[in-house]
Amino acid sequence: MAASHTVPEPASAHRSSQARQTGWIADVAFAVLTVVLFVAVALATGVRNPWDGQIPLALFLGALLLVRRRWPMTVLLLSVAAVFAYHLTHWSPAGWIWPVAAAYFTAAGTSRVRWVVGVGVAQLVYSAVDARWIIGRNLTRYLIHTLGEGALLAALVAAGLAYAAAQRRRDLLGEVEYRARAAEERLSVAREVHDIVAHTMAVVGVHLNVAADTLREEPAEAAAALRLAQDVRNRAMKDLNSLIAVLREGPAGTAPQPDVSALGALVADARAAGLDVTLRENGDLSTIPAPASVAVHRIVQEALANTLRHSGATTAQVAVGRHPRSVTVEVTDNGKGDPTGGGIMDGNGLTGMRERVRALGGTLTAGPAHQGFTVRAEIPVAGSAE
Repeated sequence: MAASHTVPEPASAHRSSQARQTGWIADVAFAVLTVVLFVAVALATGVRNPWDGQIPLALFLGALLLVRRRWPMTVLLLSVAAVFAYHLTHWSPAGWIWPVAAAYFTAAGTSRVRWVVGVGVAQLVYSAVDARWIIGRNLTRYLIHTLGEGALLAALVAAGLAYAAAQRRRDLLGEVEYRARAAEERLSVAREVHDIVAHTMAVVGVHLNVAADTLREEPAEAAAALRLAQDVRNRAMKDLNSLIAVLREGPAGTAPQPDVSALGALVADARAAGLDVTLRENGDLSTIPAPASVAVHRIVQEALANTLRHSGATTAQVAVGRHPRSVTVEVTDNGKGDPTGGGIMDGNGLTGMRERVRALGGTLTAGPAHQGFTVRAEIPVAGSAE
């Protein structure tokens, strides 16, 4: 009987549920903090009747933040418009940027960061013009007001971008870990398939030999041997069907294995996670045989994942070359390399890469470089690259 196997559930499913719950907590916290701070500043600066405009505006800004993750740009534009309307109808020493700080932070983490900067700059210009009367009375105060608002906007945009990059990095690493677990499970299933097929062929072979030897002299015994062989075959097919069903589960399905043609997607994913990756291709990579092509893809995938997970690197270079008798791949980063070799551990991913390359007759080296860490593999291939 085949052991029970299931492809691991994607970690993203659990993280998505947890992220929604954490996100709602953050939304409420931002909303409450905005309301409390805005009203507190208004009271501290001498406002006697906050219900005249300050509290309604604070409640409006706080309510918008409850949907900030769903409609970040809409929330930002409505918040900025509300602050404009408030300043046009009320005198207030309150700033222009900090009342909508949470909206700027959230919108800066989206793909429309240029629009966010444009809105912020427009708001800063208007606030500087609106406060020009301060210049004649206190130039220092005017500069502190204007430059302080600009510095706050820059900090909010930078924080939003950094948070979004960290989120993408975490999601990418989670996906890599899930795929690694799924690959390990499928490898275990493949071993079981091998064992089942080998055992079945051996048993069926024995019974077929018995049937062949006794077919003329003992037809009943030959028929019994054939029935036993058929029973063994049926049981094996049942086990194989259950195992193959497991192999077909999950994101991989029965789709072709990714090869060098998909290196661009790996580089794009790493860039989205905050790593500055450059890809250099030498020769006609389309002529690389399929096994070597798949191996190159896996090496780059694992090396970039390790760079994101462990090294703390900011840049990485990927070089793939097609030569007349071999294929080379090299991944170098500027992370925590140690010229003495200390602190470098041969993990499961590195071991898996070495085994894959060794199975194709190649070699793989990995270790600290002059600045950072380098993984290099050379895989022999037949034919010409020309």
